[in-house]
Amino acid sequence: MSPELAGLVGIFCLFVLMILRTPVAFAMMLVGFFGYWYLEGARGAGAVILTESFSAISNYSLIVVPMFILLGNISSAAGFSRGLYDAAFAWVGQARGGLASASVLGCAAFAAVSGSSVATAVTLGKVALPEMRRLGYAPSLATGSIAAGGTLGFLIPPSTGFVLYAILTEESIGRLFMAGILPGLLLTILFIVTIWLIATRDPAAGPRGEAVPLAERFVLLGRAMPLLAVIVVSIGGIYLGVFTPVEASGIGSSLVLILALVQRKLSFEKFRGAILDTLKTSAMLYTIVIGANVLNPFFAVTHIPATLGTGLESLGLGAYGTLFVILLAYIVLGMFMDGLSMLVISIPIVFPVILQHGFDPIWFGVVAVIVIEMGMITPPVGLNVFVVRGVAGDVSLTTVFRGVTPFLIAMIIGLLLIIAFPGIALLIPNSMFGG
Repeated sequence: MSPELAGLVGIFCLFVLMILRTPVAFAMMLVGFFGYWYLEGARGAGAVILTESFSAISNYSLIVVPMFILLGNISSAAGFSRGLYDAAFAWVGQARGGLASASVLGCAAFAAVSGSSVATAVTLGKVALPEMRRLGYAPSLATGSIAAGGTLGFLIPPSTGFVLYAILTEESIGRLFMAGILPGLLLTILFIVTIWLIATRDPAAGPRGEAVPLAERFVLLGRAMPLLAVIVVSIGGIYLGVFTPVEASGIGSSLVLILALVQRKLSFEKFRGAILDTLKTSAMLYTIVIGANVLNPFFAVTHIPATLGTGLESLGLGAYGTLFVILLAYIVLGMFMDGLSMLVISIPIVFPVILQHGFDPIWFGVVAVIVIEMGMITPPVGLNVFVVRGVAGDVSLTTVFRGVTPFLIAMIIGLLLIIAFPGIALLIPNSMFGG
């Protein structure tokens, strides 16, 4: 069997294992180990799994994952997410679809401390959905805005997606974090515009909230300000070059812990729960990184990336035609796979092709993450849809998928803008690090 054919068999086995509900990390380890064994022998396979596993877990940059996850978990346990939502509602709640817009703003703010799409959707869903239900919002708009807003957790820094992309491609985590800021704000604005259009077309779907006096708005903003300050210190410190992303994660998590203790909003049980959740999520992500590191050497010896690049080149599609094919494949995969799995499996294959066609790797990281976000609200898997449906309780999946459709269109518009104008993603990192 040729190396190329062995690679195709390995990819097929990988999908079979995932269909059989094998955890993606272990599926990658099994395929990578036994595939490398077949092509290079048992000694080489043993060396790969030992050296790559150690290399993965000893990567200093990966520390940002548990630190930022802890930051988000403590913020959620201490109830800071409620303060973000209340402040957003006070300023935009009286507009058409105001509660849904406040939910999106709350998701964007919480994304800047959690780095997780699912955590953002769950946290803001528990806060916002009861309020929207009380005011008579259409279930589709209420759940759709939360599911779509939750995807911002994968784009707005700190993003676990960017951390994994950086490790897989050896790009700068700091540059990727900065590259996600303007696209994240763009999608936030597009989501709010989408909500306004829906509520304008059907006022009953998103009735206006009660007007909040100006003085009370500033009071609520003041209550949210400490957590907003943590966000500014963490992300702003990276931008100004005061500290690295790893240092920012440690400073941010320490500040939010001190803030929660000073305000007496964190009991021992809540703190224990936040630590356990952080350990579980971090262990899952570390295992995925190990699996990817074991799988990548197998792909390297099969020459699959080079063969794919040659095949796409022979089609004569050009750079953007090739990009279109890759993104189309991402959208199809997103219908059946979760975002992190798709990222760690696909990037080692498509990244050399992207470099071959002269695309900026930081820009492509943003594009790839947005397409993966789209998969989080696309049937039939749509992880965020299932999460929000679980929080909502009595809303059908069909209703939630119908609710996210307008937001999916908004994401496509945002994606096309970023492809047409790469500076949206590259302006901040290039101004910081040079481009």
